[in-house]
Amino acid sequence: MTVSSDPQPPGPPPARPGLTTGIVTGLITAAVALGVGQLVAGITGPQGSPVVAVGSAAIDLTPPPLKNFAISTFGSNDKTALVTGILVLLAVFAAAIGVAAFHRLSYGVAGLAVFTGIGLAAALTRPTSQPADILPSLAGAVAGLLTLIWLVRAANADAAARRARDVPAVTQGDQPAALPGHDAQDEPPPGASWAPGQPVGAQRERSGGAHRQQPAQPESGRRQFLVAGSVAVVAAGATGLVGRVLAERTSVSRARAAVRLPPPVQRAAALSAGADLHIPGLSPFVTPNGSFYRVDTALVLPEVPPSSWQLRIHGMVAHEVTLSFHDLLKLPLLEDWITLCCVSNPVGGPYIGNARWLGASLSRLLRAAGIRAGAEQLFCTSVDGFTSGTPVQTVMDGRDALLAVAMNGTPLPVAHGFPARLVVPGLYGYVSACKWITDIKVTTFAGEYAYWAQRGWSQRAPIKTESRIDVPNGSATVRAGRTPVAGVAWAQHKGIDAVEVRVDGGAWNRAMLAAVPGIDTWRQWVWEWDATPGNHVIQARATDATGYTQTAASAPPEPNGATGYPTINVSVQ
Repeated sequence: MTVSSDPQPPGPPPARPGLTTGIVTGLITAAVALGVGQLVAGITGPQGSPVVAVGSAAIDLTPPPLKNFAISTFGSNDKTALVTGILVLLAVFAAAIGVAAFHRLSYGVAGLAVFTGIGLAAALTRPTSQPADILPSLAGAVAGLLTLIWLVRAANADAAARRARDVPAVTQGDQPAALPGHDAQDEPPPGASWAPGQPVGAQRERSGGAHRQQPAQPESGRRQFLVAGSVAVVAAGATGLVGRVLAERTSVSRARAAVRLPPPVQRAAALSAGADLHIPGLSPFVTPNGSFYRVDTALVLPEVPPSSWQLRIHGMVAHEVTLSFHDLLKLPLLEDWITLCCVSNPVGGPYIGNARWLGASLSRLLRAAGIRAGAEQLFCTSVDGFTSGTPVQTVMDGRDALLAVAMNGTPLPVAHGFPARLVVPGLYGYVSACKWITDIKVTTFAGEYAYWAQRGWSQRAPIKTESRIDVPNGSATVRAGRTPVAGVAWAQHKGIDAVEVRVDGGAWNRAMLAAVPGIDTWRQWVWEWDATPGNHVIQARATDATGYTQTAASAPPEPNGATGYPTINVSVQ
């Protein structure tokens, strides 16, 4: 006799964690990878940190118009905005990796491999890359992979445990029929405690023969994800913190504080009482170091110990020159007031500042090296690989072009080039103000293209005659009556001879000029305006000592500096 049993009901679907678990898994994986990467970068060097390497590559690959937008929008916080954007994109990518890993682990591993490849490519393509720079990305990838596998397994174990707990127990009506040769009374009644071979009488039935469901036993996987995730988060935070502490070992703060500046052989001209008009809201004649604009490509400030710093001058010279920082401080040092300006400065923009600089004469160093005929460009390289090209003719024409070591009476701040940088009056910063400089190659403009020249900016970049209105600034209502309109104007190495102001397109009015110590600085100006109620448009223009007057034609910063009249909209009551 053949007995066919009823087909078994389909089993429950495979247990799978939810979307939130996948997102959290990806974010934790990324945090661990970055933390371990930061830890290793603290040993090998901050330039190898995955975020730093990718961010630096992004700076290099960003088109100039987009870079100008970032500078004009975020100012000196442009790098913070960049890092924030990278971390946001990374978080989105990491979340996708986590979700994909729960569909199939290989998907998550592939996403992690893409992330690692980006970090490796960025690290290897930096101008100053070293083999050790790939170690942070590799270490982070290994840590991320282990974390991803651990969290996926833990989450799957949790899901399986919850599924097992939620499957209903077998009830009395579900008991299969007895097979031939088996007496139904030999089987334990529903809910009874019974073992094979145990007498039926020994069974203890619950009163009324009702089914008793055994309580679900705690499963070892039910809390695994919570524990694993917590451990991973702590590990990510700890490794990142230790990495930051290790990175701080390279700080040159103590070395900078220990520098003793020798007195200059040529002091800067003393400022007369009329150099600063002391009008509220007007930029002071001397820009404090902490307020001086900073626009560069360094995502992480280079920390260069003066004890190991060297400058090499080579190329089209009679003989090479190599200077240590000690050698540099023993040279005759000159002091001068010089205004620097960034080419990315829009009309009326903030990326300009004036300071008292101390340094060695660059022309004297070049004469000592013996410049050969035909040399046109000083191809300067920073310790982080940035390059700038300075016209030789400009440096050698008698202006105080400096290899600077100090700013406003103190050693250069790290953010402004410590231990040494170039300062050449009359040229935009991207061709004249190489910070953290370590190499000068004397060459031609056709022989080498510097960083910004490769991106379409002019190789020769004299600063244009410009002006700015500081007061009023258009953000507050002006009271009717006598009120000052004031600002600054500049035409480095030419000098400012006049500034004019007009209201609502009317006649130009001559402003009063402040005194200046020389032609390489900006100049304050003020015009007293009899303001009348209503909305007004104020414009200014400057005229330099050559007779050239600032143009009204509007032009963007690229490729060699913005032009146009500074314009302020004012409401008077």
